[in-house]
Amino acid sequence: MSTHAVLEDGRARFEKALTHLRDQLKKIRTGRASTALVEGLRVDYYGTPTPIGQMAQISIPEPRQILIKPFDGSMLKELIKVVSQADLGAAPQNDGKVLRITLPPLSGEQRQKYAAKVKEMCEEARISLRNSRRDLNKHVDGLSKEGGLTEDEHKKLQVQVQDLLKDYEKKVDDTQKAKVTEIEQV
Repeated sequence: MSTHAVLEDGRARFEKALTHLRDQLKKIRTGRASTALVEGLRVDYYGTPTPIGQMAQISIPEPRQILIKPFDGSMLKELIKVVSQADLGAAPQNDGKVLRITLPPLSGEQRQKYAAKVKEMCEEARISLRNSRRDLNKHVDGLSKEGGLTEDEHKKLQVQVQDLLKDYEKKVDDTQKAKVTEIEQV
């Protein structure tokens, strides 16, 4: 494996960790409604746990409201049950055809709780990035021992891996700041 391949592998691993973090952060409530809050919830659809996003149309008609229109009207009761258990802070309203979830504004305490959760999730992402760096450095060490790299190339590659890690840690920091700002907006 060449030095270029090691760096590309590292970039792919780091990008995967960052994408995972961003997907997880979409599920955290902010002052505005988001389809991501309910898309992944699983409903028992004829014996198969199915994400709501695959069995209903989800939209945001107003900034703090989520509208769920099931493709199969007979699943409305099941949807109500799952959404009620989802801890969204709001009870769903049912008009017989669609489900409306009107999210109340976040209190200061809730905002702090969500901001702390974002910080925790971002720290987990940083740990994942560092673990990937460790694995990459082990691989670089293995290449060096096999004689595929000179000592200078070995050190240079480790520095490049570290620089790549710093870039992705900065992206995690930026993502964290953006999400916390979004949560704290009234």
